[in-house]
Amino acid sequence: MERSFRHVVRILETDVSGALPLVYGLAEVKGVGYNLALAVCRVLNLDPYMKTGYLTDSEIEAIEKVIKEPLSAGMPSWMLNRRKDYTTGLDMHLYGAQLIFYAKEDIEREKRIKSWRGIRHALGLKVRGQRTRTTGRVGMTVGVRRKKTAQQQEKK
Repeated sequence: MERSFRHVVRILETDVSGALPLVYGLAEVKGVGYNLALAVCRVLNLDPYMKTGYLTDSEIEAIEKVIKEPLSAGMPSWMLNRRKDYTTGLDMHLYGAQLIFYAKEDIEREKRIKSWRGIRHALGLKVRGQRTRTTGRVGMTVGVRRKKTAQQQEKK
């Protein structure tokens, strides 16, 4: 069977360049990193370094199925990006727009319960313990006035 090459492959509602190796092409999808992409290739017995453009429709469907339900494909739960979901308590793997939605929802929940992180998010300050004395400043820069030198004083 001869495989045809596609320049753009649609995987999980994301356009992926067909020129990329499969692991890097899968890693283009938000929520799928290099390690998960490599694990998907190993589960499905695909060459991780073949060009993404040579995937068949059935292989794309199989990849999407494994990424949507990694536990059913035999992957360990520590590979998932959302373990023990706050509302359902289930281990899930999020990708694409879901990932963005759940992250925003988590931040809104933190703001609602007025946790320290929520307050920092609400005020637009740094959340993860970084220093704020000198970095993260916004607005106009304020300079310091220089002392007048001897030459400047002579001109007057």
